[in-house]
Amino acid sequence: MDAVAQGTRGPVTAGRRATIKDVAEAADVSRSTASRALTGRGYVAPAVRDRVRRAAQTLGYVPDAMARNLRQQVSRSIGVLVSDLRNSFYADLAAGVSQQSRRRGYAMMLADDNGSVEAELEAAETFVALRVAGVILTPLSVEVTEYLARHRIPVIEVDRQFAEGTCDAVVVDNKSAAERVTAGLLAQGHRRVALLIDEMDWTTGRDRLVGYRSAFLAAGLPLDDRLVVRGGWDVGAAQGVARDLLGSPDRPTAVFAANNVLAEGVWRAAQGLGLRIPEDLSLVSFDDAPWMTMVRPGVTAVAQDAVALGEAAVAQMFDRIQSPESPVRTVMLSAAVAERGSTAPPASA
Repeated sequence: MDAVAQGTRGPVTAGRRATIKDVAEAADVSRSTASRALTGRGYVAPAVRDRVRRAAQTLGYVPDAMARNLRQQVSRSIGVLVSDLRNSFYADLAAGVSQQSRRRGYAMMLADDNGSVEAELEAAETFVALRVAGVILTPLSVEVTEYLARHRIPVIEVDRQFAEGTCDAVVVDNKSAAERVTAGLLAQGHRRVALLIDEMDWTTGRDRLVGYRSAFLAAGLPLDDRLVVRGGWDVGAAQGVARDLLGSPDRPTAVFAANNVLAEGVWRAAQGLGLRIPEDLSLVSFDDAPWMTMVRPGVTAVAQDAVALGEAAVAQMFDRIQSPESPVRTVMLSAAVAERGSTAPPASA
């Protein structure tokens, strides 16, 4: 049939989107029966259900999600808001959310705020307008969580927390992992171990700094606070800071980079200065990244399972949807250390 799809009671002209009424007429059932057959909500005889679904397929019927959302007051979608999709950590986190959401019959709506609080709030407003069932985010401020809460949308903070005690969260044990890798460098004989970090106010940076300091305290060694250096937010900035740090006469013999972006900056700076890793400089990173296994030697890193973080966040989200009055909960995941070849005892040892 060219240009029309013929039902039992009339045609659907080309260019017009088929409606539930068209499907019902084509299958010779009521609209409520057609709706039950397509949504699976309510009983429909198997033969009738199959007839309705065949009609929907023939007509190319696609449910009107916006209309359904208006009727149900909430959509079968989850909003996901991350800081930087160019960073493999956030991309993997989103992949974990997507996989688990799809298994539960929900779609993922993904937004990237690129580190902007203003963009973060704009994305939150969009999620509210689209009536998402919940939002999973890597927050930049407490305002976005409070805004979503005012609209009674369940929120799960992931990776870092701004609303501790008032919002569910899924995080990694940053302190223990940072302490472990710093202690490993100290055990090799390093005493001038620098920490290159992007921020120290969020829970991620704060806890990694605490772990770094705890390793020195546990080893009974003095800590030079001048070796705690802010490295910026991108590879270029980190490379510049690392170049100054490694080019100084009393340069550190080891660097603990607080994330994979900073680690890349250190790697590039060391190469530019002609420093060999690990002979001249040991390097460890918090956050693993694909490039760390592609260079020689590979970079030792705290390997957060970002996909598992995303999956755990979805599980926490549905727990909250099903039990909205249950106590707020923070789920803390452990992180493994991927030992590679980027550390060795200092030459002076």
